[in-house]
Amino acid sequence: MPGSNAGNIESVLLNDQFAAELRGFGMIGIFSILAIILGGNLFVSGIVFIPLGGLFALVWTLRSKTPWSALGYAHPKSWISTIIVGLSFGIGLKLLMKTIVMPLLGANAINPTYHFLAGNKAMLPAALIFMIVAGLSEETVFRGFLFERFGKLFGSGFWSKALIILITAGLFGLGHLVDQGLTGFEQAIITGIIYGIIYAKTEKIWMLIIAHAAFDITAVAIIIWDLESSVARLFFQ
Repeated sequence: MPGSNAGNIESVLLNDQFAAELRGFGMIGIFSILAIILGGNLFVSGIVFIPLGGLFALVWTLRSKTPWSALGYAHPKSWISTIIVGLSFGIGLKLLMKTIVMPLLGANAINPTYHFLAGNKAMLPAALIFMIVAGLSEETVFRGFLFERFGKLFGSGFWSKALIILITAGLFGLGHLVDQGLTGFEQAIITGIIYGIIYAKTEKIWMLIIAHAAFDITAVAIIIWDLESSVARLFFQ
């Protein structure tokens, strides 16, 4: 079956070529980066949530034959420690942002985008699922994927990493500007820089995924239990 063998070899070569183009910075490589950044989160009928950007990044990783470790998906030394640190860091960071940082920036005590959740405990299960998936998706895109891509483009030196941190934080902020306005943009920029510094130092993503989800879940809990004003004015009346 010489014809069949030749076809298989040709298929493997084409696959390898396409994988190389995905990893490169030609037309296909740049298009894939833009598709992942702009993919964002899709809501169908306002209920079904599809993290397109994160899904595109996972497909890119598989199809480009990029090691998962290149996106920070390395097995942690201790899952228990990673979970505890992630939860503590995410909850603490959200409370710090809500009580001190955002009030100093003049942010409104109420988040108008998600205020509809106030007192709506029936929405809690759906909100929890959304926040967990969003944490996974956004960290995969803005830390794992983009750090890998920009690292290949700019290098891995100190100033290169500093530039990558600023670029990814800026893109992360822009991703929150449309639906959350200037306050959401500012908060995302700050948290994006913090997450970026941690990722640049550790090159591991699991703690950040957990922290990101814990941050968002804490925000939702504050809103659902109608504590936004009280928490935001804890130190500044």
